Amino acid sequence: MRYVVISDIHSNFPALQAVLADAAPFDGVLCIGDIVGYGPNPNQCIERIQEFDATVIAGNHDWGAIGRADLFIFNRDAREALLWTQQRIVAENRNYLSQLPTTKPIDGVLLSHGSPREPIWEYLVDVHSAEENFAANDFQTAIVGHTHLPLIYEWIENLEQVRMLRPDWDEPLHLEDRRLILNPGSVGQPRDGDPRASYAILDTDAQLWYHRRAPYAVEITQERMRARNLPERLINRLKLGR
Repeated sequence: MRYVVISDIHSNFPALQAVLADAAPFDGVLCIGDIVGYGPNPNQCIERIQEFDATVIAGNHDWGAIGRADLFIFNRDAREALLWTQQRIVAENRNYLSQLPTTKPIDGVLLSHGSPREPIWEYLVDVHSAEENFAANDFQTAIVGHTHLPLIYEWIENLEQVRMLRPDWDEPLHLEDRRLILNPGSVGQPRDGDPRASYAILDTDAQLWYHRRAPYAVEITQERMRARNLPERLINRLKLGR
């Protein structure tokens, strides 16, 4: 199977459309949470994902949008955007988000938005937290999101330690006989200094992982956010990729 792996779309419909066009053809979609939050098009993004053979898990902003998470956990701008989202998301889409699992195995890969041990809230941003997750969970390959950073953590068996790798955008990562935690980065709000939408391709037959980028019209999303009076900091950061 050839999957397009997407995470942290955050209601950015132009970015989502660009990724789906760039990734084609593919057999299925793996969505690692946070379809909504921050951006201007929550309903369109949810409905677009449902057009595919998609495996989708819940993220913290998905929970925030349906009232499952206390909004005071979020920073002021995120909270303001989630309040706006709560008022505009339609009942069918609210129900869809409410039924998403927090973690799911598929084709031998474990999907969790935050981390395998804490699927909604934990940020995997260093080798120490990754090492604890490798120790606490029995998986060969896990895919996470949440940090908006495309990253690779690998468990080195003979050293009993973890190394962190940056993506090679030109070469695939070979998965066979390796224990890995993979992050495709963010479709809708990248934070690694590159404003292009970040995603990945997972080929389970060939056991290959490709980190990919897709340019999109950032200014369209920014214009839509301004028209909806969403926080200016959220608008500006899209152009910076931070």
